[in-house]
Amino acid sequence: MKGFNIQQMMKQAQQMQKKMEDAQLELRNIEVTGEAGGGVISVVFNAKHEFKSIKIKPEALNPENPQSVDAETVEMLEDLITSAIKEANFKACKAIEQKMNSVTGGMGLNLPPGLF
Repeated sequence: MKGFNIQQMMKQAQQMQKKMEDAQLELRNIEVTGEAGGGVISVVFNAKHEFKSIKIKPEALNPENPQSVDAETVEMLEDLITSAIKEANFKACKAIEQKMNSVTGGMGLNLPPGLF
């Protein structure tokens, strides 16, 4: 029976941490799109559940007369929705961070980013 090799275990842990970091980066680069209303609204997230963008077609705002909706109005609405979603996501991440700190008792556990 082999003896316990702490150096080998540490090396494996470092390799696993590197693989997890690489996977986290890869997930940031994977983008998925969801659509509603037959494509008049589309949103893009990455595979880490981070909101990237929203696109709104004029038909979503005025289905009877989409030509009456100017591009500036659509862009302003997209920007406002984007800001609100990003703010909510930031607050959710902070809440998770606070909860995890209360669970770990401030032990300084170095959990991989985006684990929760």
